[in-house]
Amino acid sequence: MSGRKPFSGNVEVFTFKEGLLSRVAHDLCIRVGEFAVEAGETSVEASFALHSLRVAHAMREGTPDPSALSPKDRGQIEENIRDKVLDAGRHPEATFHGTITAGASALRISGRLSLHGQEHALELNAQEVDGRVRGEVEFAPSKWGIAPFKAMLGAIKLQDRVLVRFDLARS
Repeated sequence: MSGRKPFSGNVEVFTFKEGLLSRVAHDLCIRVGEFAVEAGETSVEASFALHSLRVAHAMREGTPDPSALSPKDRGQIEENIRDKVLDAGRHPEATFHGTITAGASALRISGRLSLHGQEHALELNAQEVDGRVRGEVEFAPSKWGIAPFKAMLGAIKLQDRVLVRFDLARS
C-alpha cells in the first residue's frame, strides 16, 4: 500500500447493561453512520461523526434481537447517547491517530483516541484478510470523562465498557 488510502465498511459499538433491573434493559449494537478512515503503510487516521450513531438492534445473549426495540425506543436511546452520554453538541467528533506495526498474522495499532474533549492512548489488534481489515477494541468510556448512562435512579445502567468492532475495505 503506497500513500494514504481511504477505507469504507462498518464500525459498530456495543454497550452492555447492568444493575438491579438489567433484565428489562438491553445490550445494544450501535452503528457509526459517518466516518472516515485513511491508512498508509505505518499510520492510520480516523474520524467518527457522533451525530451519526444509530441503534442497529438490541442484543440478547450475544445475538441480535431486531424486534426488541420499537422505533420510538431507538429514537429515545439515540437522543440519550448524543445528548446525555456523549454531549455531541459540544464534542461532535471522535478522532484516532495511530501507528501500524505489521506482525506475522496481525496488525498492531497504537495511537491516541480523542473523545469527549479528552485524548488518551488506545491500542488494538486487527487482521487483514482478502483486502479487508477487521478488528475490535474494548475500553472504559470513563477514562475519557464519560459517565455510564443510568436510568430509574441507577436500577438500570450501562457497564463502564464498550466494544468497538470494525470491518473495513479499501475504497
